[in-house]
Amino acid sequence: MFSSLRYTAMDTILCLMMNSIQWRLRNHVTTKASLEAYLDASRRLDRSQFFEVGPMEEMSLSQNAISWKSPSPSQHRENNRAHALFFPSTKKSSPQKTVIFLHALMSAGDHGYRKIAARLNAQGWNVLFPHLPFHYSRTPQGYRSGSLAVTADLVRNGETIRQTVKETRQLIHWSRAQGSEKITLLGTSYGAWVTALLLSVEPIESALLLQPIVNTGHATFRSPIALIIGQLLKRRGISEEHLVRHAHLTSPLHGRPLCDPKNIAIIGGTYDKISPPRYLQQLCTTWHGSSYHEVPQGHFGFLAMERALQLIEMP
Repeated sequence: MFSSLRYTAMDTILCLMMNSIQWRLRNHVTTKASLEAYLDASRRLDRSQFFEVGPMEEMSLSQNAISWKSPSPSQHRENNRAHALFFPSTKKSSPQKTVIFLHALMSAGDHGYRKIAARLNAQGWNVLFPHLPFHYSRTPQGYRSGSLAVTADLVRNGETIRQTVKETRQLIHWSRAQGSEKITLLGTSYGAWVTALLLSVEPIESALLLQPIVNTGHATFRSPIALIIGQLLKRRGISEEHLVRHAHLTSPLHGRPLCDPKNIAIIGGTYDKISPPRYLQQLCTTWHGSSYHEVPQGHFGFLAMERALQLIEMP
């Protein structure tokens, strides 16, 4: 009972904060006409076309960071160079292995990720931590980290997901070129949604998805994190049916992983109302063979990450 109340309170506070930010961005709303034009154009694409990517361009490499030109530039200059922190392990491993972290929406601090990177470095893992579009170093002036990645501008949301998947594909290819024979994706929430989409277009060895966004209709219209977004869209005559028309490209339930599903672990939170366990279990059923693990937390908490690290460190 105490855990339920504690995590429900934590989720409530953070959801209120995120809805407050969306209220300040209430002018960032797609029109029904522009959304339907975007959906009509997208209807003719499959995932291989939508997420098609070429080699990195204008790459800059320092001791602990990689930067390159984004394959999907946006209207914001700050967002048009991809950036990833690189934490190489000094411990030799065979085969060479790399973890790529895909962080949550509106993540603003990387102290915890650096600690996790050090923990995995000690196990022989190289670690890559990309700054996802509109986050960290890529935040446009005047906005909070990640606030533009998901708003009531559904067209920009779709293109941001597209940009994120394409950049991460390039990072996977770069890691392969450096000698990594084993690549594990570890995504949380928004990052886990991206991970789920990556699995359908990029063959990797394993993945851990922490509370991924699986049902985009729920996340956009019924989730406590998107109360403002849902209201803004409904006023424009936009409904969940519009999202269904893009599901073949951006819904985890509409794709199949290219790797062995037995190498995929999905972790849910018992009290999570943003990514409810029932949707994660549905994804496990759809991806027959993947494993489901549940921890007693809400959408926000540390138990899911600790469980993921236990799984990744298993021999």
